Amino acid sequence: MAASLVVQPEYASLVESLGLADVKSFFADPRIKVWRDTHDRQNATLDAAHNNKPIRLHIKRDARRVRTPLALEAHGVSLLHHAEIATVPLVAHGYLEDGRSFVASEDLTGFAPADVLLREKRNSFDDLLEPTARLAARLHQAGLHHRDLYLAHFFANDQRDLRLIDVARVRPIPWLFPTRWIVKDLAQFWYSTIEHGIVDAQRDEWLDTYQRARGLANTAAFRKKIVAKSSWIARHDASLRKREPNRNVSIPRGAL
Repeated sequence: MAASLVVQPEYASLVESLGLADVKSFFADPRIKVWRDTHDRQNATLDAAHNNKPIRLHIKRDARRVRTPLALEAHGVSLLHHAEIATVPLVAHGYLEDGRSFVASEDLTGFAPADVLLREKRNSFDDLLEPTARLAARLHQAGLHHRDLYLAHFFANDQRDLRLIDVARVRPIPWLFPTRWIVKDLAQFWYSTIEHGIVDAQRDEWLDTYQRARGLANTAAFRKKIVAKSSWIARHDASLRKREPNRNVSIPRGAL
């Protein structure tokens, strides 16, 4: 297997100026700081300057000797771009001869995860209700599903612009049992709002907004499926947290 590096054209000069034109640099450059290291995945940042301006890259590296995992994230970005759904600015991706892969994206400066905005009381859920519901509707209307559509994966700024992140599992909705996959997405969002003091009336309004955006009828049966799946996710997540209490590690804050 030959090594490969794919750099997005708009970032070619940046990658060159940072000395990252060799794929091995994304694994060996000492400026890359790892902030989470699991058995087979590393999350890291690189803080540097380009054209006298600070820039931060987010780099994910997969240690498994197969080249597919992070290529899927690049593919997810591509699917969202084609659907005109805003996501992370992809910088580069590639893999080494032994199959280890990486993907790099530019920091979403001025954006923060929706759950952080709520926790820090920088936004209320009412601020985020309509834009997140409409984005979810556009995703499904485009024939795509996210499979990790938690509140934390909506990044927002002060203008309530949104970016959908963590898109390695974005896929076209299967033609077989499509509602199952849509319900899973919506249940993940539903579940992720529970710890933020959001009440059922607000979640119902969110679901109503989603359904109106898609031109769907508001039915009790559809809501029941979402609530049931959300309860299953809660039980599953509690089990995972018990086994792996440190599995969710926040990304380091701060700029260059």
